[in-house]
Amino acid sequence: MKILAVDSSAKSASVAILDNEKVLGEFYLNIGFTHSQTLVPMIKDLLDTAKIAVDDIDLFAVSNGPGSFTGLRIGASVIKGLAFKNNTPCVAVSTLESIAYNLINSDCIASAVMDARCGQVYNADFEIKNGQMKRLSPDRTITIDNLHGELGHYDKKIIFVGDGADLCYNVNDLKENIFIADNNFRFQTAKNVAAIARLKFLSDEWLAPSSLVPNYLRPII
Repeated sequence: MKILAVDSSAKSASVAILDNEKVLGEFYLNIGFTHSQTLVPMIKDLLDTAKIAVDDIDLFAVSNGPGSFTGLRIGASVIKGLAFKNNTPCVAVSTLESIAYNLINSDCIASAVMDARCGQVYNADFEIKNGQMKRLSPDRTITIDNLHGELGHYDKKIIFVGDGADLCYNVNDLKENIFIADNNFRFQTAKNVAAIARLKFLSDEWLAPSSLVPNYLRPII
């Protein structure tokens, strides 16, 4: 099964093609251009380089939020457009789940956090063990103080991951079981989106292209 996935939920943009679990290719850009400028050319270049036609794609996937409102809309629109011709199945993947997937080979509680400003983060927590990921909380907006209060109930290794990791890690009286992911393993990528999409598709968690919508979430006012 060939999977094409995109992530445009933050400043960077990435596109990946997987053949089942094998990564055939991934393009990643973080150069300050808008996703409307970069995403479609990246997809075309990756397909051309891999010598794969759009009609060869069996599953499309997109990071559907939380994240940049504009970026999420662009990503969902592009994937819907590609999938519409053949009504190809699509999967919407939580940005936070994609971020946590960076730690799939670490036995820990992955606390995926994205800066939502005003002392708040977009967050979801996952328990990772033996290469399997179990969701512990829904995607949500939460204050950093309240998140630390919740995580204080765990005695397992906790790793902050995501662009809000520094905000959550650099606080006073940090517990000894809390760590921060290395910068190279901290952010969302399209290959993670594709890997998660494959598992969701096998669990029959897929959508028709017309049903793809961003999940914006909003900070608590």
